[in-house]
Amino acid sequence: MTTTPGSDAGGEIGGCLAHQEGKNMLNHGGIDYTTYLKLDQVLGAQCLQSEIHGDPAHDEHLFIITHQAYELWFKQILWEVDSIRDVFNNVGKGATLGATVRTLDEGKTMLILSRLNRINQILKLLVDQVMILETMTPLDFADFRNYLAPASGFQSLQFRLLENKLGLKQEHRVRYNQKHYQEVFKTHPQYVQMLEDSETEESLMVLVQRWLERTPGLEEDGFNFWGKFKASVMDMLGDELQEADSEEDPMIKEDKMAQYKKQRDAFESIFDEDKHNILVARGDRKFTHKAMQGAMMISLYRDEPRFHQPFQVLTQLMDIDSFLTKWRYNHVTMVQRMLGSKVGTGGSSGYHYLRSTVSDRYKIFLDLFNLSTFLIPRDRIPPLTQSMHRKLSVFDRNDDSGISLDDLRDLSN
Repeated sequence: MTTTPGSDAGGEIGGCLAHQEGKNMLNHGGIDYTTYLKLDQVLGAQCLQSEIHGDPAHDEHLFIITHQAYELWFKQILWEVDSIRDVFNNVGKGATLGATVRTLDEGKTMLILSRLNRINQILKLLVDQVMILETMTPLDFADFRNYLAPASGFQSLQFRLLENKLGLKQEHRVRYNQKHYQEVFKTHPQYVQMLEDSETEESLMVLVQRWLERTPGLEEDGFNFWGKFKASVMDMLGDELQEADSEEDPMIKEDKMAQYKKQRDAFESIFDEDKHNILVARGDRKFTHKAMQGAMMISLYRDEPRFHQPFQVLTQLMDIDSFLTKWRYNHVTMVQRMLGSKVGTGGSSGYHYLRSTVSDRYKIFLDLFNLSTFLIPRDRIPPLTQSMHRKLSVFDRNDDSGISLDDLRDLSN
């Protein structure tokens, strides 16, 4: 059987074409793809300085595209961070006193998780994106680098805003050329104002601490987790001391005593609030004492239904720090590979300055990483009371105090 093009042989060709039937809605008005995405502006925003100087360098186009892509993703991350802060900063009524307080609707924890995960997926992409830039050799970069000065990645307004909104404090920053980080933006007063505003607004770090401080079970006149946790730790340390004392081998005994003292001093630094606050003032810790207690309780009782999602939130917050640290490290490695120890285009020490930013001082949620220092064996974790177990079995989206509906009924009786 022969067919001609466009015929409906066996319904194959005609059927295929039939599936493509439709209406061109642009004929009825509306907006098209190019206009909606403003592609004329976006795709026309690559202005090669080497070309302007009559010495076109092929790889400058890659350099520009990569950094523009970074800035677009930074904008999306800021969009997500602002939305998460709004959820944390929701104004509501306290469950017990009826006073106006800032609470987190537990029913929106999944929304927070979804957006934190989105941020981490973007950051993962940005970490991998460094590898694309590394397809450019140092000699390729040298072809156009001199045309970039004094432009520098340090002048990325959005990245500084992101650091501030996450919770990086000015005193934890490494000074850029021995100057305040805002100095590079002084020719743009509106940028300086945006940075100052981001410093005075409540950061995600502040809002997370406030949320942790209200963790159900911390109430001293209730379950009193911290009191029970401390008692359990003291029992554990007592057993370790007794074991060290009873050791007959002098070398092993000395080693066990050293381990015991190290453990004792570590736990003393979290049980003694004054010592904790000294570490906070020194920058070795970031959380308030009460927020640290909340994070510890969630970590130890994460298998309880009400703490499933809060524990995932803490994990996602650590992931943000992890990806940012990886991104900084990859950036440092790439700069060393491209420039060696040359001065940066913005006038900084280049590699040496960037290397100093890959440290714990730039971790926003540092205390979450260090919680593992204070974890105790499962058989040492204080058992939940029946009432506390009931509170953590389900959550009430209108309750921010940790008091369940059953407890309120008991109180009324």
